[in-house]
Amino acid sequence: MKTIGLIGGMSWESTVTYYTEINQLVSQKLGALHSAKILLSSVDFEEIEKCQSANEWEKSGELLLSEALKLEQAGADFLVICTNTMHKVYQQINEQTKIPLIHIADATISELQKNKITNVGLLGTKYTMEQDFYKQRIIDADIEVVIPEANEITTVNDIIFNELVLGEVKHESKEAYLRIIENLVSEGVEGIILGCTEIGLLITQSDVSVPVFDTTLIHSKKAVEYALAQ
Repeated sequence: MKTIGLIGGMSWESTVTYYTEINQLVSQKLGALHSAKILLSSVDFEEIEKCQSANEWEKSGELLLSEALKLEQAGADFLVICTNTMHKVYQQINEQTKIPLIHIADATISELQKNKITNVGLLGTKYTMEQDFYKQRIIDADIEVVIPEANEITTVNDIIFNELVLGEVKHESKEAYLRIIENLVSEGVEGIILGCTEIGLLITQSDVSVPVFDTTLIHSKKAVEYALAQ
């Protein structure tokens, strides 16, 4: 079994899901008392979020690169960044580390293709929804990406940063998300990407009429597949 290097803390709420899901999947696949070999570096999200707000992405990339190199030196066989938004600095980290870095969008694309999805709605932080670093990767795989209207983007983003990253799950926020999802479905999307690792705390497949692609679960599954591959 390979050792997984997790770069977490963005937020720690969703990092808990990564840790739990990865260990549960390893247990299911291997049985007995097996659990995952994991090295975790958990950053202070306040520092990262300040860089995001100030558009200092290279600085935030340096912070994550420092953690990636620590994990590499400690014996991780590959890396997983436990957040969608910070894949904006994927290249910066990938170019300066010697071990593989599994991209969350690539893992998601594989699931979309398995389900023959050609038109998908994307929810996430405003950075993930509005900028190209994430959705262009999906578009390049011949999958159309639809994002919410401007005011809906603000709603989705505010709920993430003001509630979900703090572990607050509110009924009215779930209702707001479901209305936004309904609007995307009415535009013809065949599925919904939960493109922020906290959204799964609020929305699950049972809430939505079209297939839901929870990137936290998808990324965790891909990490386990890689860890157990011969």
